[in-house]
Amino acid sequence: MPATIESPTIIQAAGDPPKRIEEFVGRVNSKTDTVSIARMISPEGWSEPGQTPEFDEYSVVLKGTLRVESADGCLDVHAGQAVMVTKGEWIKYSTPHPGGAEYLAVCMPAFSPETVHREA
Repeated sequence: MPATIESPTIIQAAGDPPKRIEEFVGRVNSKTDTVSIARMISPEGWSEPGQTPEFDEYSVVLKGTLRVESADGCLDVHAGQAVMVTKGEWIKYSTPHPGGAEYLAVCMPAFSPETVHREA
């Protein structure tokens, strides 16, 4: 039978200034390790350390612009667009533009602090 997820769990975010992570599906809220689905609300000026995750990540930008830096360059992903990042690829996310960004992030397998491999 389908299960309703009544509300997300708020997860502490890396980076500065803090962004809001609302995990709907994942290791914390639904005890799911195969996929995580979270809504991210990132303020203008937010940036997190670079990372080399052990999961594929798909982000759909709902509002604003998400900046995605990789070893190959930099992308600005705007509302209505999405970006795919393959596991093992170095990546750095930020929201430097006015208004920040709101986006959905899907990780397969599910995000975990142990498998994201953030830089110090």
